[in-house]
Amino acid sequence: MESLLPILNAIDSFMWGPPLITLLVGTGIFLTIRLHLLQVFRLPRALGLIFGAKNKGEGDVSSFKALCVALAATIGTGNIVGVATAIKVGGPGALFWMWMAAFFGMATKYSEGLLAVKYRSVDNKGEIAGGPMYYIRNGMGEKYKPLATFFAVATILVAFLGIGTFPQVNAIVDSTEIAFGIPKVATDIALTLLIAAITLGGLQSIARVASKIIPFMALMYVIISLGLIIINISVVPDAIAMIIRSAFTGEAAVGGFAGSTIMMAMQNGVARGVFSNESGLGSAPIAAAAAKTKWPAEQGLISMTGTFIDTIIICSMTGLALILTGVWCGDTAGAAMTAAAFASAYGPIGSQLLTVALILFAFTTILGWNYYGERACIYLFGSTKGVLPYRIIFIALIASGAFLKLEAIWVLADIVNGLMAIPNLIALIALSGVIVAETKRYMDHRREVETRARNISNIRKQ
Repeated sequence: MESLLPILNAIDSFMWGPPLITLLVGTGIFLTIRLHLLQVFRLPRALGLIFGAKNKGEGDVSSFKALCVALAATIGTGNIVGVATAIKVGGPGALFWMWMAAFFGMATKYSEGLLAVKYRSVDNKGEIAGGPMYYIRNGMGEKYKPLATFFAVATILVAFLGIGTFPQVNAIVDSTEIAFGIPKVATDIALTLLIAAITLGGLQSIARVASKIIPFMALMYVIISLGLIIINISVVPDAIAMIIRSAFTGEAAVGGFAGSTIMMAMQNGVARGVFSNESGLGSAPIAAAAAKTKWPAEQGLISMTGTFIDTIIICSMTGLALILTGVWCGDTAGAAMTAAAFASAYGPIGSQLLTVALILFAFTTILGWNYYGERACIYLFGSTKGVLPYRIIFIALIASGAFLKLEAIWVLADIVNGLMAIPNLIALIALSGVIVAETKRYMDHRREVETRARNISNIRKQ
């Protein structure tokens, strides 16, 4: 793998160069304009729907559980290791570009969730099937079926070689060895057996585990991160100023001339941001399609909160921890760098708390991506016959993931992520008229409901 690194780096630089970054951010900006800053004006309602959705309509799981499956896949090593990698290479400015990618990515994620419900169908087992491969084929037409097939193949590649396996396993085994002294092989065996036991139960099993772990782990991580920020509260204004300044002037730990480091900050921020929140990747709508709802736009709003929670909240917490403590300038990298930040605030218990958070983050990401790959497999083969071989390969890759080098893992993950994003972004642009129309239909419905409620209230007052 190490001998292939120069080739992989060349492919990665091309894949995540200006064309794809422009397409990703440009799609988000285009949808933001067409939806009239929906991610700003409708965010309060979106957050309220997380627990307040009625869950009426067709679907396999509640809207909350569908969001938890999506968050299970997105809240992972990208939030801890990915942010550390981005800031190490691109400097504090990378966090600013993460925020920008997330802000416009919220409009993208909304659109993905909406289209997932709009064009979902039922498979031969009677389960809801949806995601970009379905809205490409059913929304854009049969002549675009090859594009849908390309997306499904790319999804399986990401599940096997990208976000779904190697980065997560590598992070888990490394951090448990550093924090608790547990041998990598022992952790890898335990992890493989646990993943096998849960994933064989399918969506219901994954959703049940995710809906219990996700809220707990997110809250725990936010609390310990807030504690670190409060300890260093006096330097927070300087840290924010540094993030904004270095986004436009270039300031990276690895050095380089100003122009190169600005591009590095932007490239690393956007790439790691997408790796973390998956806006534009097309993964989350596979889970969103299974939600019990009759309003595509309602599930779009709930899906949108995933990017807000993942990047605007959790990635920001990690980034501030690294910058406030100054560890981003040190010799450590990846999980060890983030562990050093928390250890500086809490002592040895800090790195152990981070390890627990990282294990939970990475573990649920593996579960989420196992499900995404399965749905892509069912789409490609038209039945569940391909699922068992898929699961066997997936579990085998989990077992081998502990023995690959970190740098090669991240590069490989970036490449397959890019392959997945391209057909999905094309579909979002092509179907933007449908997104706008469905949004208007839902907002008109909400106005009618609110007007009716006001009228009833006025009558009762009289």
